[in-house]
Amino acid sequence: MKIENIYPENNQKARGTYSPAKKIDIGNCYLIFVSGRQARKNSNHEIIAEDVEVQAEEVFENIETILNAAGATMDNVVKAVIYLTDMNNFDKVCKIRDKWFEKSKPVSTMVEISGTTRKGTKVEIEVTAMIEK
Repeated sequence: MKIENIYPENNQKARGTYSPAKKIDIGNCYLIFVSGRQARKNSNHEIIAEDVEVQAEEVFENIETILNAAGATMDNVVKAVIYLTDMNNFDKVCKIRDKWFEKSKPVSTMVEISGTTRKGTKVEIEVTAMIEK
C-alpha cells in the first residue's frame, strides 16, 4: 500500500506535523483524506472574514484546491464532516455545502463545537474522497 502526502502550492502552512491531505492507494482506486480546513489568510493567523458564509466558501475553495492537487474534484467526495461553532449557522452552511456537493451528494455530518484552533473561525470542514486509478 502506497501513501502519498499532498501539499498543494500556496496552501495554508501546517501548524505542526501533519499533511493537508493523504492519498492512499488501496488497489484499483485511491482514497484521499483532507485535514480539517479553516478560512484563514495566508499568514494563518487571521481569519478571512467574520461572516460564516464567506468562511464556508473559502474553506470549500481550499478543499477543492487540495483535492485537485491529489487528482480529484469535489465530485469525488464521499464523506464530509462540518464543525460549526454555532449551530444557528446550520441553514447558511447547508446551502453552501449543498452547492459544492450537488453532484457527489456525500454522506455528511455537521456538529457544533465549542471552538477551533484559531479564534474567530466559525466553520471547519474535513472530507474524504475516492478516485479510480
